[in-house]
Amino acid sequence: MGVDQEGDVEDSSFDYCPWDFVPRASSAQRAAQAAHQETLTEAGASLGPRCFVSPAAAVFTDVLCLGADSYIAGYAYVTGEVRAGRDCSVNPYATVRGRVTLGDGVRIGAHASLLGFNHGFAPDRPVHRQPLTSEGVVIGDDVWIGSHVVVLDGVTIGDHCVVGAGAVVTKDLAPWTIAAGNPARPLRDRRGPGGPRAVPSEAGLGGAVAEFAERARAQTADVLARCWNDDTGRYSDRPGVAPTVRAHCDAVEIADLLLGAPPGQMAAAEHAERLRVLQDPVSGLVPEFAPGGGPGVLPAPARDGWIEDGAAEYHVLSVGCALELLGSGFAHPVHVVDRMTAGQLVARLEALPWRTQAWSAGAWVDCWATGAYRNRESRGAACGEPGAVEALFGWLGTRVDPWTGMWGAAPSPADGRLQLVNGYYRLTRGSFAQFGLPVPYAERVVDTVLAHARDPRWFAAGRQNACNVLDVAHPLWLAGRQSRHREDEVRAWAEEQLVQALGHWRDGAGFGFGPAGEGGSGPGREPGLQGTEMWLAIIWLLADLVGVADRLGYRPRGVHRPEAARSPQFPTPHHGLS
Repeated sequence: MGVDQEGDVEDSSFDYCPWDFVPRASSAQRAAQAAHQETLTEAGASLGPRCFVSPAAAVFTDVLCLGADSYIAGYAYVTGEVRAGRDCSVNPYATVRGRVTLGDGVRIGAHASLLGFNHGFAPDRPVHRQPLTSEGVVIGDDVWIGSHVVVLDGVTIGDHCVVGAGAVVTKDLAPWTIAAGNPARPLRDRRGPGGPRAVPSEAGLGGAVAEFAERARAQTADVLARCWNDDTGRYSDRPGVAPTVRAHCDAVEIADLLLGAPPGQMAAAEHAERLRVLQDPVSGLVPEFAPGGGPGVLPAPARDGWIEDGAAEYHVLSVGCALELLGSGFAHPVHVVDRMTAGQLVARLEALPWRTQAWSAGAWVDCWATGAYRNRESRGAACGEPGAVEALFGWLGTRVDPWTGMWGAAPSPADGRLQLVNGYYRLTRGSFAQFGLPVPYAERVVDTVLAHARDPRWFAAGRQNACNVLDVAHPLWLAGRQSRHREDEVRAWAEEQLVQALGHWRDGAGFGFGPAGEGGSGPGREPGLQGTEMWLAIIWLLADLVGVADRLGYRPRGVHRPEAARSPQFPTPHHGLS
C-alpha cells in the first residue's frame, strides 16, 4: 500500500480497494471525495451516506442512485440509468451500462459487465447505424457476480444468487441459484440439497398449493394475535406500528378466508359494532384513526361535495366488505356518493388525472362505484341521484382506448405501463367486476397486461409486491372469463408467479407486502395483515388461472373477491362472470 510523505494512504489505493476508504481515509482525502461527489450530485446523482466513487471511474450516467455504503471502484465504466441499493460494490474495471437496477448487498467482480442495452443488427443497414434497445438488467438482493461475468440485456438475477467467474448470463436466474458457464447454467441451490425447487407438474403444484393452505390455516390465529394490541384493543398492520382501520378489516378478511369465522379476539357482533361506529354520519365515509388512536377527522368537502381523503376512500371498500363478512353493513349511506348528480359525476371524471396518474383516477372510480353499490344494496335501486350509475358506465364505455382496452396513462420510460395497468385494476374492480358487467375489449386487455407483466422492474424474482401482482392477476382472470386469448401465456405467467408467492409465507407472521411501490407506497417487506390478506387473494387468482384453486379450500369474499357482488338489485348477468 503506497504512503505519501505525510503518511496518508495514497488516493490510488482506494481506486483498487474502495472498502478501505471509510475506515482509513485522511481528512484531506475525505474532502476531495466530498468535492467529487458534489460534482456528481450537481449533475443529478443521488448518493447515500458513506459512499465512495473513485475519481478514476468513468461515470457518465443519466441516472445514478447509490444506497448507503456502496462504492464504485477505479476504472469502472458506468453509464445510462444505474440504481443500486445499500452495500453494493462495482469493483475495478467492471462495466455497468444501460438500464441496470441492483438490490441490496450486490457484489460485482472485477472486469464483469452488466449490459442493460443492446444494438439492433438487422441486415438492412450497418450495425453502427442500428437503433439501441433496452429491456434492462435487474439484480436482486445479496448477489455475487464473479469476475469477468457478462450479464446481457433483459436478464433478471434473483435474490441470493452466485454467478461464477467468466459466466455469460443470457437468461433469468431464480433466487438462490448458483450458476456458471457460457451460457450460464444453474448448478445447484445455494441453500444446499434441501433447498426448495419449483414444482414442474400441475399435480405437484396442486399438492404444493394444498400444503400451503393447510400450513397457513394452522397459523392463522398466531398471525392475527401478532397484530392485536391488548392495550389499545385494536389491530395494527404489524407489531410496532400504529393501529389502522384497514388492519382491522384485513384481520376480518384473513379469518374469513382461512377459518370461515371472525377473528378470535372478539365476537362477530363486537367486530361489526367497532367498525360501524367509525362511520361519519354526515359524509358516510370512515376516516382513519387520529394519531392518538381516537376518532379521525375528515377534511372539508370540495364544491361537488366530495371529500378528498385517500384512506377514507379505501375504507368504503375495506370496511364495507368486512361488515358484509360479519353479517352486518354500514350504519349510514355513503352520502358523498348518494348526493352526487350525474352531471357532477361526469365533471369529476373529466377532471381526474388519467394521463399522469391513472392509478389515482382508477382508485376514485373504485371508491365511487363501490359506494353506489353499497347504497343500493342497503336502500334499494331507487336511492341516490337518478342516472348517476348509468352516467358512470356510459362515460367509461365511450372513453376506453380500443387499442389497450384501458383508460389513460400512455406508457412512460419511468414506469412503463405500471400506472395504466394498476389503474385499470382499481377501476374495473369497483365498476365492471363488482356490477357483473363484461369489460370492453377483453383481448386487448390481455395483450396490454401481458406486455406489462414482462417488465422486470416490477415482476423480476424478488421485485414483486402485492399491488403489482394483484393488478395483473385480476385483470387476466377477469378478461379470461370472456376470452381464451393467449391463455397458454397467461397460464405460464401465473404458474411462475404462484410458485414464487408460495415460498414467501413466514411462519407465524404471514406475508410481507413486498418492496415498496411507486412513491414508497405499501408497508414493505415485513409480514403484516395487509400483505397477508392481499397475497392470499393473489394466490387464489393465480391458482385459478393455473387450474388448481380448488386445492386451496378457500375463495376470496371481500375486497379482492373475483366475482361480481350479488344483491337483489344487481342480478348477475349470464356472460361468464358468475
